[in-house]
Amino acid sequence: MLASLDIAGMVCPDNVFLAPLAGYTNLPFRSMCARLGAGLTFTEMVSAKGLYYNSEETRKLLLCGEESPKAAQIFGSDPAIMRMACESELLAPFDLIDINMGCPMPKIVKNGDGSALLENFPLAEKVISACVKSGKRISVKFRIGIDEAHKCAAEFARLCEGAGACMITVHGRTRDKVYAGEPDYAAIAAAKNAVSIPVITNGGIGSREDFDAMLGKTGADGGMIARAALCDPCVFARITGREAPPMSELFARQLAETRTLYGEHFALVFMRKMAAFYCKGRRGSAEAKRRLFAAQTTEEVAALAREVLQ
Repeated sequence: MLASLDIAGMVCPDNVFLAPLAGYTNLPFRSMCARLGAGLTFTEMVSAKGLYYNSEETRKLLLCGEESPKAAQIFGSDPAIMRMACESELLAPFDLIDINMGCPMPKIVKNGDGSALLENFPLAEKVISACVKSGKRISVKFRIGIDEAHKCAAEFARLCEGAGACMITVHGRTRDKVYAGEPDYAAIAAAKNAVSIPVITNGGIGSREDFDAMLGKTGADGGMIARAALCDPCVFARITGREAPPMSELFARQLAETRTLYGEHFALVFMRKMAAFYCKGRRGSAEAKRRLFAAQTTEEVAALAREVLQ
């Protein structure tokens, strides 16, 4: 099941991808996952309007390094602004631009973005077509429907391909389920069978066994890992058969890179959260988390992480 993957001439060394995760997939985290074996990584989702208005916070989300290939994810529902975002110099370094049409969060949906586009096929098609006209490789990430009564994975997959997308990622849950429950393998398989472009599956992958089972049940061309990577980024190494350094070493490098790029305050707040994820399931994790969130400097966080993440 593990294999390289060609996406419109962009060759990924393997078909195990890191999902875009709002608030988490910044450059140091993406770089770490790529070193551990992720064949393609995605930025956290970026507002097309933020790009259009040249927001400083948006610029920070699009910091990138030498890793290749790499993808950025954007969201929005105005075709003209989405195309201009794709043509932005900030997105020029990225090999692929992914359109988020799956986010279930109310603050995104109420503005007509994310999974709201699953309820507006004509507008979704216009958005994808406009982005394709930018000349960039365009992919789309979407859910299998709004709820059990309104599943549309196959139909929406055909729409994406017809509008020019070169890849789709199918989150195997409906919007109302958010992140709960088993992925709907049949719906993902239906999307795969409806198109000829690569189909990536998202949801429910936390091990090599999960990865092989998901691709076996759905026929998908690859798998995307989200929350499992937050708790243990070494999941990429296990799936791809690589050796992984100790978590304490990975954490130390991630913290140093985060502090260099974003400063002490951001690194303190962000890396306390990351350390709490990495401590999950370890002996004494509750006390370790208490001490972590009481830490006032990145040096304290680093010392605690060396102690706990052995």
